Amino acid sequence: MYEVQEITAMELEKMLNQNDQPLIIDVRENEEVTQGIIPSAKHIPLQQIPDSLDNFRKDEEYIIVCRAGIRSMNACLFLAQHGFTATNLAGGMLDWSGEVI
Repeated sequence: MYEVQEITAMELEKMLNQNDQPLIIDVRENEEVTQGIIPSAKHIPLQQIPDSLDNFRKDEEYIIVCRAGIRSMNACLFLAQHGFTATNLAGGMLDWSGEVI
């Protein structure tokens, strides 16, 4: 069993405000992203993650975001099974109060 690390929205916002630029992947659907996405996030819908593994690097750490934290947890588990380091944004965009575009 893989254990997934989690980060809170406040912790992520603090990182971004300190110019620490983690690699953020938003796994929500297209229509959800139109409601706002974290400015530095890259959008890869959850169902496209398996076909997008070539875009990930094993020497990088990723923060995975969805609406509430469930789909992103699944994405983190999938990435961990394939040797990648992924952290889940606990509470997802529902907990995010930072900037969105």
